[in-house]
Amino acid sequence: MDADLARFLRDELGVAPESGAAGPWTASGPVWLWQGADGAPAKGSWYFLTIAGETAQAIRAGASKADAWGSVRIEATIGGTTWRTSLFPSKAHGGWLLPLKAAVRKAEKIAEAAVVEARLALV
Repeated sequence: MDADLARFLRDELGVAPESGAAGPWTASGPVWLWQGADGAPAKGSWYFLTIAGETAQAIRAGASKADAWGSVRIEATIGGTTWRTSLFPSKAHGGWLLPLKAAVRKAEKIAEAAVVEARLALV
């Protein structure tokens, strides 16, 4: 379903989008480390995967409600590791940010700049 049509049906008419609007979707890209205003990572900085393009639009259209900061709850899978988390909207990155907690990075041997593929579904 077109992302704009799904958003219209949900927001304007109160109709839930068709099945498939909750995912799953796949997204891939390099893992990056958040850096502070000074350009250096702070102790305990988070690692992220950017979710952009059509996948980002489909998630936006399928999300029935947003949590704090406009985030949406998802179930993510990378390799053999599945966990529940939230995607955070990012205008600067053109979509959503998927935080990769230390336990996931350790289990999947993910380092900064590694290219990963994530499977995402709304919960």
